[in-house]
Amino acid sequence: MERKLKEKEIISRFDKALKNKDIYVSFQPQINYSNSRVVGAEALIRWDDRDYGLQYPSDFLPVLKKNKLILKADLFVFEEVCRFQRKCLDEGIHAVPISVNISRFDIIDGKKYLDAIEDIRIKYDIPVYYLRIEITESFALDGMEPVSSALDMLHEAGYVVAMDDFGTGYSSLNIFKDLNVDIIKLDMRFLSDNTDSRSGKIVNSLVQMAKWINTPVIAERVETVEQADFMHSLGCSYIQGYLIMKPVKEDEFLKIIKDTKIESMVFNYKSFGGSQDRSFWNPSSAETLLFNRFIGPSGIFIYQNERIDTLRVNRKYIKELGMHMDEASILNMDLWNSIVPEDREKYEDALKNVIKSYDEEEVETWRILNSKCCGEDRICIRSSLQLIGSMSDQYLFFVTIRNITTEKEALQKLESNLKKFEMASDQNNTFSWEYDISTKDMRPCSRCIRVLGLPALLRNYPEPVIESGLFPPEYADLYRDWHKQLERGAEKLEGIIPLTGDRIPFIVRYTAEFDENGRPYKAYGSATQVVEQ
Repeated sequence: MERKLKEKEIISRFDKALKNKDIYVSFQPQINYSNSRVVGAEALIRWDDRDYGLQYPSDFLPVLKKNKLILKADLFVFEEVCRFQRKCLDEGIHAVPISVNISRFDIIDGKKYLDAIEDIRIKYDIPVYYLRIEITESFALDGMEPVSSALDMLHEAGYVVAMDDFGTGYSSLNIFKDLNVDIIKLDMRFLSDNTDSRSGKIVNSLVQMAKWINTPVIAERVETVEQADFMHSLGCSYIQGYLIMKPVKEDEFLKIIKDTKIESMVFNYKSFGGSQDRSFWNPSSAETLLFNRFIGPSGIFIYQNERIDTLRVNRKYIKELGMHMDEASILNMDLWNSIVPEDREKYEDALKNVIKSYDEEEVETWRILNSKCCGEDRICIRSSLQLIGSMSDQYLFFVTIRNITTEKEALQKLESNLKKFEMASDQNNTFSWEYDISTKDMRPCSRCIRVLGLPALLRNYPEPVIESGLFPPEYADLYRDWHKQLERGAEKLEGIIPLTGDRIPFIVRYTAEFDENGRPYKAYGSATQVVEQ
């Protein structure tokens, strides 16, 4: 017969239930969804009353908290876990870390709780590695300071601390930035069935931010394959829930860890940005102030398996795009698909080069963007890419951008005009070059290079072309004198000189350019074949 115990019955029967083992511990495994290996477990208190049957934790735990019996219950669970771990170690069974839950009432006097669990741990001689502490978001209701102080004491003693039920509380992001927890347990009740919904996007952002501060995420209360696959696609491979296994009693859990491969949970995010990662997500931090105000147009994105997810951009980034887009539109935009197909390989090659070399790299890509204000437009972006972190096959990039559309369009126009000029030069049989008067460097046109075989740069001009035989010897001194006249300030020079090996007559012209002080510094030369009438 099952009957829900009333409050007075819970209080009166509690001690006897502990003594008679009516209250016991169940274990729910945590696995790596990628390979089905066990990485840990959570210890959960259960009460199967010998007279009135199973009692749900949601019914008796609030009563224990209200009547200040919760510390006794929590210490009972902790001791049962230590006893179990001692059994595993003594029998040579590969133990896994097991988490125990604590109430916020336990850490009102954090030192009292820590002393109590340390006495138990030392009694059973359990390395602290095999024990983890779970707190919940509701801890924040008493203020951050006492919780933060308790976490500091737990960390000093060597305990790993997990934030349980993350996403169900009133202020998840505040807790995320203010409490120094080691593991985030993301409650799948937060995620609707539609992973493309707003909740799916928020979960994605939370997972990526957790990686940024080197905090592994365990998806808990996972009940469907769709939920597990979605979390795995975000890079969250650690899961716990009824999809994998319901909480089981000690004997069954012992069999599981005997028969299943075990692995350690990986804290392997490698950051290249120093020790201030966590403060980057604090809106009032100096790092955020610098990001938004004092550096150029910048963003942060994750690159994984040919996919790019933008996590953050500053206001200058938004302005630089010039499309009057808002931050939400940019974060939701598929950056990869915005790059024109012919430039995607170039952009990905740049990312791979940075991952391989750790060096900064620049790349220019044309993109198609859409905004409500400006419609569709084609812009050219020069991106400077830097790797700032990595985890497994995921890479965190810092990017600065510059909109060079106007420059590229002007250059394209110039190249088009130069091409037209070269075509006209070919038709008129004209050669052209640029002469630096002070350095005596000459840069020939592409037709000079192509037809006459000249290099792209000639030093100590005009001697190289005189020595090559392009100028007849009898004209060499005349041509040298022209360059002396240019040095003295001649504005224009013109004459007919037979050129090339065939001694074809050309009209050779020079036009000089002067600086603000009236000194000549550059001259532009041309040679046009004389056409007989």
